[in-house]
Amino acid sequence: MMSRRKFFAAAALLAMAALAGVGGAAAQSEMVEGEIRKVDESAGKITIKHGPIKKFDMDSGMTMVFRASDPAMLKQVKPGDKIRFEADKVNGQFTLMRIEKQN
Repeated sequence: MMSRRKFFAAAALLAMAALAGVGGAAAQSEMVEGEIRKVDESAGKITIKHGPIKKFDMDSGMTMVFRASDPAMLKQVKPGDKIRFEADKVNGQFTLMRIEKQN
């Protein structure tokens, strides 16, 4: 028979796994449309004029500077390019996680 302590530990682990699964589904990547305004490869930053970003509770578009999670991404784009991108907050900074050039 399982001890009470082991039972509650197992139940807690199952609950955390279930929550992680729900969070993972809810955290599907949100691609946002935007236009490159400035690329600063030396600083690893990019300025993007973009539409609303729901995951950050931004209900209207604006122009923001993002840190690039991978500086190589900055070589793919130039000012004026239309893009779709995914951003996240990493160590309190808005960070570009993925970028796709649009035609």
